[in-house]
Amino acid sequence: MKKFLKWILGFFALVGGTAAIISTQKKKEHDKKVKENEEKIKKVQVKTKQIQVKKEETQRLLDKQNKKVAKAKTQVKTTDNAKKTVQNFEQKYRRKPGRPKKS
Repeated sequence: MKKFLKWILGFFALVGGTAAIISTQKKKEHDKKVKENEEKIKKVQVKTKQIQVKKEETQRLLDKQNKKVAKAKTQVKTTDNAKKTVQNFEQKYRRKPGRPKKS
């Protein structure tokens, strides 16, 4: 009976040792993958910082251009009054019967 228990104990020790070896190998592979992922994350973070700087620069230039456009629009006079005057003139003097409409 003791010999049989020793064989069973030896079998479980062999299975446990094999499981331990396999788990350490998987842990090494996992650590290697984690390290590769961390390197990729660092690369992405560097690219993200560069893009953020470019985005801020572009936004600043866009705001500057919008200010210029707004300033130019305030300096331009409206042509509504002149259009009304021309339309009134055409209605009074240019609309003779038989004459083609001016486009």
